[in-house]
Amino acid sequence: MNIFSEVGRYILFMRYVFKRPERGRVFWNMLVREMNLMGVDSLVVVILIATITGAVTTVQTASQLASDSGILPPSLFPMAIVGSVVGSSSVLELAPTITCLVLAGKIGANIASEIGNMKVSEQIDAYEVMGINSIGFVSFPKILAGIIVIPCLIIISNFLLIFGGLIAAKLTGIMTMDEYVTGLRSSFVPLYAKVLMVKSVVFSFIITSLSCFQGYFTTGGALEVGEAGTKAVTKICVTILLFDLIIAKLLL
Repeated sequence: MNIFSEVGRYILFMRYVFKRPERGRVFWNMLVREMNLMGVDSLVVVILIATITGAVTTVQTASQLASDSGILPPSLFPMAIVGSVVGSSSVLELAPTITCLVLAGKIGANIASEIGNMKVSEQIDAYEVMGINSIGFVSFPKILAGIIVIPCLIIISNFLLIFGGLIAAKLTGIMTMDEYVTGLRSSFVPLYAKVLMVKSVVFSFIITSLSCFQGYFTTGGALEVGEAGTKAVTKICVTILLFDLIIAKLLL
């Protein structure tokens, strides 16, 4: 399908998402359920990936900087630079982008498949017959829950990335904890925290809205429901990387 018609259909889809819910209590119950599914069920994955990624980044950065220093032997190389590199890269790129790419595979595919199954089983058509705004009913709680929960997961991921690097520095002996912490402190820039939060909110909206959009326009049967999840993840990943570049260019 032409990309311009796809974008136009997405814009028209979003017009109906943020309309006032017809049933407030049902909406809040759905919102809490979605927050639990997105947040609590994704927490273990985020913890494992963030901690391991932080440790690997620290070890590889230390090895690369020590080997590239040339003049200084590894024992005399200022290893505090490693903490600075890990801290900056975690806040600016690893925590928001890598975490959201991982969540795109888990949350995005799940949302697209769930709504796609509702579409092919004609549940959404039943909502329309009852006079309910089906787009807002199935999409708004998921999008709002994602905007609330996913930034929290990204903040947790950021701390665990740094903590994972600290553990790697301690266990491998490549540097002391004081050197690592000194590097972290020297690299902290308040602007980086603002960029982190902007990316978190934008990426959260991309993950949830695109997966809802892809699932809502699913046609066919069970095979197409599976394809909807795959297409949603692909579109989400490409869009996240594109907006990652745009945000970095505008804010940095």
